[in-house]
Amino acid sequence: MLKLYRRDLLKHSSLLLAVAAAGCARPIAPPPLSARDPWSKAQQIVDGIKTPVIADRDFSIRDHGAVAGEAHDALPAIRKTIAACDAAGGGRVIVPAGLWRLDGPIHFKSGMALHLEQGAHIRFSGGREFYRPLVRTRWEGTEVYNYSPMIFGSGLKNVAITGAGTIDGQGAANFLPWRKKQKGDKSLLRQMGHDGVPVEQRVFGDGHWLRPHFIQFYDCQHVLIDGPTIVDSPFWVTHLVYCDQAVVRNIRVDSDHLNSDGVDPDSSTNVLIENCSFNVGDDGVAIKSGRDQDGWRVGRPSRNIVVRNCEYTGNAGGGVAIGSEMSGGVSDVYIENYRIPESVHGLYFKANLDRGGMINRVYIRDIQIGKAASVIIFTNDYHGYRGGNYPPAFENVSIENVSCRQARVGLHIIGHPQAPVRNVDLSDVIIDRAEIPMQIRDVENLSFDNVQINGAVQRVADIVPVVEPVKLRP
Repeated sequence: MLKLYRRDLLKHSSLLLAVAAAGCARPIAPPPLSARDPWSKAQQIVDGIKTPVIADRDFSIRDHGAVAGEAHDALPAIRKTIAACDAAGGGRVIVPAGLWRLDGPIHFKSGMALHLEQGAHIRFSGGREFYRPLVRTRWEGTEVYNYSPMIFGSGLKNVAITGAGTIDGQGAANFLPWRKKQKGDKSLLRQMGHDGVPVEQRVFGDGHWLRPHFIQFYDCQHVLIDGPTIVDSPFWVTHLVYCDQAVVRNIRVDSDHLNSDGVDPDSSTNVLIENCSFNVGDDGVAIKSGRDQDGWRVGRPSRNIVVRNCEYTGNAGGGVAIGSEMSGGVSDVYIENYRIPESVHGLYFKANLDRGGMINRVYIRDIQIGKAASVIIFTNDYHGYRGGNYPPAFENVSIENVSCRQARVGLHIIGHPQAPVRNVDLSDVIIDRAEIPMQIRDVENLSFDNVQINGAVQRVADIVPVVEPVKLRP
């Protein structure tokens, strides 16, 4: 299936001129501004996000017994500091300059900011015994009781991580080896989600190998992460699950191994991600909303998400991705001014035939890519397929002003006969060199406006549906 057309950029203005020429006494009202300029909604989303309200009170961990240095566990003192902060009605927990060893997780309270001063370096120890008791979390899109994330908050309001210090997960040495042993647990958890096993019975932890997340806020409102450098994650780096009103800005993530997604808004709403740098071994930003039947059960989409002025300097994932866990739906996403020197995939829409769900109303502009295996990719053939027949829907996507110097595949847009990719507009997409200019199939209403690959202007009328596309996987 391939139904393609060239967009008429003057359709609306021509209609108004025709009405005026006919002498109509009551001219037709123009459509709402958001319909004419969808980017106006992006600014409305940003303006509507309320950052946390934190009391102007400081509580230093030194005042509660913390001793710097690798020989001392500062966690008991940090927990005392958090308790004092909470008892006073909230404020800032101050981590001064120095190396602070933590044998276990930091659990937030409402109204609390963790502030890392310049030169502060908190380093989390390995050892599964440090990350008990288990907490309710979402692991690759399925709810479960698992080891606590290293920084965790659940059901809170007004929480923040600020300052120019460093948060170190020591993930490569202590947790990445778990990945070789996790396959059985991944399959078991996914089967539990498929079968609707009550979450309270999905208890992992001891004897299992599902790695803990690094920073996770779960079902929280008014969240801010601003300023820290975050290094060497055990798993996904910054995971916002069921959150509303969240800002992640000015962070640098340096975690160059698999499953180190930089920021994952997961069934979260009204999220701003800006001025961030991702040197990671997976996706920079990955927008998600749950896996398969468990994602449908929860039924919470990710929507109203703005990503701007970021950079991806990894080379093993997607610069920015939606999916693959997107069964609850993703909509109203705005991505602009994103620099990607090198990646496997530049702009990555990914799912498989287990997922169902819909990705809808996505607007992307001003993307600079140096080198990629694929520049723009839509796929419902992402790995992990378990044999379902629930094709996802990709609809209403606008991508403009994208440049790429070198790619293996320029455009990979592959839908499904039962759920073709629909209504994709590409404008001013310039790919200097691509071994394979396009792989396109099962698409309805694809529009090109100044799409150039290998120096040639591409016309939708000339597209021949691909039969055997080249596989493109991280």
